[in-house]
Amino acid sequence: MKRKGIKYLVISLLLISSLLFGAGCNLITGEETGQTTPTATENITSDESGPVVLPTGMQSPALPSIADVIAKVKPSVVAINTEITTLDFFNRQSTQEAAGSGWIIDKNGYIVTNNHVVEGAKSITIILDDGRVFSAEIIGTDTLTDLAVVKIQAENLPAADVGDSSILRIGDWVVAIGNSLGQGIRATQGIVSRMGVSLQVDANQLLYGLIETDAAINPGNSGGPLVNMAGEVIGINSVKTVQVEVEGVGYSISTQEAMPIIEQLISSGQASHPWLGVSLYPVDQYVMETFNLSIDRGAFIVEVVPGSPAGNAGLQPEDVILSFAGKKIDTVEDLVIGIRSARVGQEVEIVYWRDNIENITSATLIKRPSPP
Repeated sequence: MKRKGIKYLVISLLLISSLLFGAGCNLITGEETGQTTPTATENITSDESGPVVLPTGMQSPALPSIADVIAKVKPSVVAINTEITTLDFFNRQSTQEAAGSGWIIDKNGYIVTNNHVVEGAKSITIILDDGRVFSAEIIGTDTLTDLAVVKIQAENLPAADVGDSSILRIGDWVVAIGNSLGQGIRATQGIVSRMGVSLQVDANQLLYGLIETDAAINPGNSGGPLVNMAGEVIGINSVKTVQVEVEGVGYSISTQEAMPIIEQLISSGQASHPWLGVSLYPVDQYVMETFNLSIDRGAFIVEVVPGSPAGNAGLQPEDVILSFAGKKIDTVEDLVIGIRSARVGQEVEIVYWRDNIENITSATLIKRPSPP
């Protein structure tokens, strides 16, 4: 019995020793013996029956609830139905209906939308989220920026919060809300794909400072809000690229660019834009060869309006503007943005190219004339 007891004692000591040394600690000092501690990723476990399970400290934070965002903003979003009188091939009048969206910016009935939603409308009907229907009057429109403000006779409306679009980053989640396809208020979600995008809508309209998103923007969404995860409006949905090979590319006018115009429309019914008075064309290979230009950048002047700031500054057709207000001009788009970013009454320095010589002049910008 005594020998058997000693045998069990020896076996017990050997087991304890193996456990201690296997744990990487010195039996006497308790210090580490040099063996490495497994990293967090080495502790990740999986089995054949399920996916890899991350330790609690490595779990990704949950995304904000999009349902909560929509619940906050949707009461401020309105459906807009318009009637427009058009002429057919035989010059006969007919009435067409169209649908768009808008959002309440002020509790006293001011609603923001796109100019193209209400342009030429003989009647505008607003349907609120609670089902109430109102006729609206146009307070002000701006063709250049495709913005408009209309008003209904109502009070204590749920105005949307306006956010700061300048702090958006590529990859931020956004939600587009509007009267999609004219079938009532819908919401789609996506991310910010690009910032500060410029888009030539037609020969006379350049939109800039746009937010590009892959959130679905369909007919009827125009004028509705693009919102961030705090439920703040950071853009006005305006344009969708419609091409066979293009999917999920929509554009919103950023609040950074839109709010100064919206404020002018509410206060005075019109927006004031600086004007130089030139028609422009890109400096492309055709222009370089036709006019024997030795430069390959800038904005080529096609026409100068008599009596305009450009005319008073001595600019002429076939001049090429290379710099405006201290900023280098590489494209027509650069100059248009430069002019739009200036102030009415501001004197600007203009560097231009004529007869293979670089020249300098200055012009005082005036308010853009109203279209005839």
